[in-house]
Amino acid sequence: MLTGRSKEIQYLQKFYEKTGSQFVVLYGQRGVGKTRLVREFSEGIPCFYYACRDAAEREQQFLWGKELSETGTVMEDFPAWPELFAGSLQSLPEKQLLVLDEFQYLLKSGSGFMDNLVSFVEERAPKQELLVVLISSSISWVENSMVKKMGRAAYKLSGLLKIKPLGFFELREVFPDYSAEQAFGLYAILGGNPGLWQCMSSSKSLKENICEAILSPTGALFGECKRILSEELRELGVYQTILSALAGGHHKLNDIYDYTGFPRAKISVYLKNLMELELIEKVFSYDTEGRENMQKGLYRICNHFLHFAFTYLHPNASRLEMASAENFYEKEIRPTFRTYMSAAFKEVCRDFVLREAAKGRFPFEISSLGEWAGKAGNIDIIAQSKEGETLLAICQCEREKFPYEDYEWLLFLAGQAKLEADHIWLFTDREFDERLIAEAKENEKLSLILC
Repeated sequence: MLTGRSKEIQYLQKFYEKTGSQFVVLYGQRGVGKTRLVREFSEGIPCFYYACRDAAEREQQFLWGKELSETGTVMEDFPAWPELFAGSLQSLPEKQLLVLDEFQYLLKSGSGFMDNLVSFVEERAPKQELLVVLISSSISWVENSMVKKMGRAAYKLSGLLKIKPLGFFELREVFPDYSAEQAFGLYAILGGNPGLWQCMSSSKSLKENICEAILSPTGALFGECKRILSEELRELGVYQTILSALAGGHHKLNDIYDYTGFPRAKISVYLKNLMELELIEKVFSYDTEGRENMQKGLYRICNHFLHFAFTYLHPNASRLEMASAENFYEKEIRPTFRTYMSAAFKEVCRDFVLREAAKGRFPFEISSLGEWAGKAGNIDIIAQSKEGETLLAICQCEREKFPYEDYEWLLFLAGQAKLEADHIWLFTDREFDERLIAEAKENEKLSLILC
């Protein structure tokens, strides 16, 4: 059974059951599970799947026709689009599924593909209904260029669904034998990308998986960072320098300028491109009356694997080449890994808040959710109702015990942000110190949450 995709399956089922032929676009980052989703959905449904290549139109037609010929369908060497569409369908009365994976290559290689497909489906409609599923891993292209490239054919689209990464709690289902600490560590490296999860073994420890899959030259993810960037970007040197700045803690535009020496206008363009690819994000502080104490917009790497790579692999490339995987892990990764995990841990805690709200177990109905980035420190989670009821939370995974001083610091930051807390949640995956446990027994506003 496919983990965490019931809503997406229902979405496709809705269009399959709908009267008439339908066109649906599924898109999301590579490895997020788009093809696996369609494969699961198509069980028991007449389906033809074609993986499009980055090739010229004539080559694309040859490859598609070759695949059909191998199934026994008679095809010319370079069949026209209508012949390929017809050859891909079975002589059956029920609705059929036509899946074109990475379909952007078909539109990029020639101008007539989409018009031919729409014409074919409309002509076929009286005697056979189709659900055409168009899949793409190029998020920026789909959101910024697809409609223009399709032209009038874009009006025929029935649905558009972005397949988002899964969460930490879905990862725990795939790695049930992992401790909470190991699962948090794995999520901090791979994020919610099931394609990356498959490169890891649930029977091996986190350290073993890192050493074998990422640090070893023969590992499945050894060159993953370069692949992620090179698929969509040119001038990798510029992008890698900016990502190095972000991984090194330079989150403001001026800080990136000081680190890279690139003109600010140039940096802004490259940051915009990285944001469109959802490799980085711009975080704005929760709007409160304490604006004089807050930071302006901050840039962060939001792709977990890139964050890991530019924290540990890119700055230590020479040692990575010369040292054994285990030696590199012990010297370069293990000493600071809990600190590195903190960003992903905060993400998991925010997800926990949303899950509690969805289950009706939150203190109030959430109207707004965010974080406060202050000049003196951050409040990791701020949730408020329409009436102004407020919950503040901080998430701590770096120290062996959550110290009482961090709770006091949260109260100080709340004053800086000019927020009055009705509820305070403190998160850790380890322990709370004795003073906090005693405080929570006396203070009904305070909740200690062990993830």
